[in-house]
Amino acid sequence: MAAASVRDVAVHAGVSVGTVSNVLNHPEKVLPDTVAKVQASIGSLGFIRNDAARQLRAGHSKTIGLIVLDVRNPFFTDIARGAEESAGSSGLSILLGDSSRSTVRETAYLDLFEEQRVHGVLISPLSDVAHRLAGLRRRGIPAVLVDRSGDDSGFSSVSVDDVAGGRLAVEHLIARGSRRIAYLGASFEFRQVTDRLQGAREAVNAHPGVTLEVIEIDGLTVLAGRAAGEGIVRRRPDERPDGLFAANDLIAVGVLQALVMQGDVRVPEQIALVGYDDIDFASTAVVPLSSIRQPSGLIGRTAVEILLEEARNPMLAPRQVVFQPELVVRQSTGRS
Repeated sequence: MAAASVRDVAVHAGVSVGTVSNVLNHPEKVLPDTVAKVQASIGSLGFIRNDAARQLRAGHSKTIGLIVLDVRNPFFTDIARGAEESAGSSGLSILLGDSSRSTVRETAYLDLFEEQRVHGVLISPLSDVAHRLAGLRRRGIPAVLVDRSGDDSGFSSVSVDDVAGGRLAVEHLIARGSRRIAYLGASFEFRQVTDRLQGAREAVNAHPGVTLEVIEIDGLTVLAGRAAGEGIVRRRPDERPDGLFAANDLIAVGVLQALVMQGDVRVPEQIALVGYDDIDFASTAVVPLSSIRQPSGLIGRTAVEILLEEARNPMLAPRQVVFQPELVVRQSTGRS
């Protein structure tokens, strides 16, 4: 059975289509008796208003599109939660897209959000999407980069100083006595990963006698970290790093599993370990994990606030918000 339409409601209530529309959108313009009659017909026919179609006719929807690199990473989940909080307070919803580090999926979500005429787009980009976002902007859809600096793109952005974060992590390892430090990362084409490595190198270069080994692994995941940890365990004790800096907490958790549960390596006495992001798992790991904290929820909320400002005033100049990371010290580095 076909769903009831506005016209069906009008016929059933004995009023015009315009009157039904006013009851749905501007009931204060309609006599109370007529409102009651139309509402009774709506209930009788089981009519459900099509808000999506109404919003598209108006030229935009009440949703914001958010594209993240990997929704399995709690860091991006927390960004999405912060974005939802801010959007919800403005009567908007978040449509979440996971690019899974695939340019094909990233493009598909941008196509979908353009077709849906979303209120705006937040994106943690995998590829260079400046040209595509410029096209959205010409159609009245603003965009803000998330977890990526927009200095050279012409778009606003909300990010964290990852160079400073990498420097904080390695300076902490050096301060607690580590001299043979290794950085574990993957996908070095990602700005965040390379910025953290740059910070690590800056810290090492400032301390003669400290070395930095770069260990490239298969992914930014727990399993990839575990495999890397197993490789470190197989080394002779005098050939192992005495300090590890993981590009994110998922890698660090996997490394911990290999070192402590499979390799019987004492953490932090033999190898100290620092992660990045300070996800919830960090504090509940088998050895509570020292980590570089990013204000993930604040990133999401701030990105939505900037997006809504640009939606109201498209002539605003792009701005870059860069938060500073924070070192959180736990047992994996001995709380020194």
